Order: sequence, then structure tokens, then C-alpha cells
Amino acid sequence: MAISPLIRFGTSTWTYEGWKGQVYQKNYTKTAFARDCLGEYCQYLHNGKPCFRTVGNDSTFYRPPTANQLRHYLTQIPEDFEMCFKVWEEITIPFFANHPRYGAKAGRPNPRFLDAALFNDLVLTPFREAQFEPHAGPFLFEFQQHGLPGHEFCKKLDRFFSHLPQDFRYAVEIRNAGLLSPDYRKVLESYGVAHVYNHWSYMPPLAEQHRRMEQFTAPFTILRLLTPLNMPYETAKKRAAPYNKIVKELPEMRRDTVSLIKQAVAENRRAYVLANNRSEGNAPLTVQALLQAFI
Repeated sequence: MAISPLIRFGTSTWTYEGWKGQVYQKNYTKTAFARDCLGEYCQYLHNGKPCFRTVGNDSTFYRPPTANQLRHYLTQIPEDFEMCFKVWEEITIPFFANHPRYGAKAGRPNPRFLDAALFNDLVLTPFREAQFEPHAGPFLFEFQQHGLPGHEFCKKLDRFFSHLPQDFRYAVEIRNAGLLSPDYRKVLESYGVAHVYNHWSYMPPLAEQHRRMEQFTAPFTILRLLTPLNMPYETAKKRAAPYNKIVKELPEMRRDTVSLIKQAVAENRRAYVLANNRSEGNAPLTVQALLQAFI
């Protein structure tokens, strides 16, 4: 049975040495692997058909992509392929953590938090210059745990999305479970923005997130399968390395994922599923297991 074209499976990112011999069969130099393996990722088959029709790009959390980077991706991806980009953290962090990589900004409020002009100028402009729009999946705004009150966060989010162009799609991933509220849902609904159902250490299960949201908020939905629940990121990372096998299945995560996808498709919504190695140990095998549930 053919899987609905509304469903796109992929992984959180694609440059993992542990997938050599599995996804990657070519010989690459270390530099060439990171630069050129995307094309082979897109060609990876499961039961004779392309396994991945999307992929996440986590690197853009640390810096926006350039037009040249985007043009290089275009030389590797097929016509019917979409990439979901994380949005630059300069826009999604209200306060900079006390971390060396932030330099003098460490520990200070971020004056560019949810700056719509900055997002338009520095994030979206390269996509227009590279003519990447047909291959741009929803932009992922990842808001890590923060101390902003829910009403203040929702107010800022509302103002931000009111200034964004409508020719791109957007999705919000929160890490504060307390923000799953009617106010949050209403802001997303107002602008056709999706809630990212994230299977992450300290968020509720996927089904519980949907119960609190009550309904999908956009013509599409996104699920990111990141880490086991109640497990710190570093523990999940150590447990999963070197990412070449399933270390432990997460049955509830798989069931909830399939259920949410089926509900979205029944409502004629697109569904994007991005699996991370740190959830079960090997993201391609997690994707294959989910694909089997639709056959």
C-alpha cells in the first residue's frame, strides 16, 4: 500500500559517520562527507522507494545559511524534496546562557529576541536569493527552556508572526510544558503556524501534547523525535553513540507518532516527521520502523 504523499519522513540532520555502510556507501574524505553526502542521503531506499523526503538542518540554529550554501544543497536534492531549517538562535533565545560561545553576551538579555526585521533580512533573504522557496519546509523556531511568563511569551510571539511574510511556513517548538495553553494555541492558529510535537526529555508525551493543544493549528504538522522522555540530553547522546543501531525502542513514541500522522492525513494536512539518533540510537532505522506501520 502506497504511503500518502502528504507524509514526509526524514532525520534531524544527515552528516553522521555512524551511518556509513548503512545510508552511505561511497568513500568520502572527511571534508567532502559533510559537504556532499546529502545527495546520497536523498537516494537512500527502503523497500525500493526513497526513505527520506525531507531532512532537518540543525546547523542553521547557530548561523543563518548563505545563498551559496543553499545553492549547493540544490545541486544535491531531488525535485520533490524539502528541507526544514532551524531558525538562528539569535532570534529565539530571550537570554543568553553563561556559555563561552556567547562571549560578552553570555548571561545577558537578548535585544534581538523575536526581531521580525532581523529574521526577514538575515534569514529569509538568502532563501529568496538562492530561489530555494520550493524546497523550503517549515522553518523551525526552537525555544529552549526559558523563564518568560506564558502571557508575555505569547504576546511577543503574536507580535512577531504578525510581521512575517506569508509565502513561507513556520512552526514553533517549545521546551516549557507549561506553555501548552489555549493562549499559545490561539496565537499559532491566528497565523497558520504549527506546533512542533517534540519527543524531548522534559516535555509531555506526544499524545498528551495534542490533548493539551486540542487540535492542529496549521495546514501541516511536524513531529521531532529527539530524546527519550525523562532522560537528559547528554545521557541520551552517550547512550546512542555511535548511532549505528537501535539501542532501545520507544514503543509509546512510535504509537503516538503514527496516531498523530494518521489524524493529520485524515484532515488533509501535511505531516513532517524528523527522527534524531538520540531517541532510539539510529534515526534511519526509527524512520523505517515508522514507515512499516503504514504498509
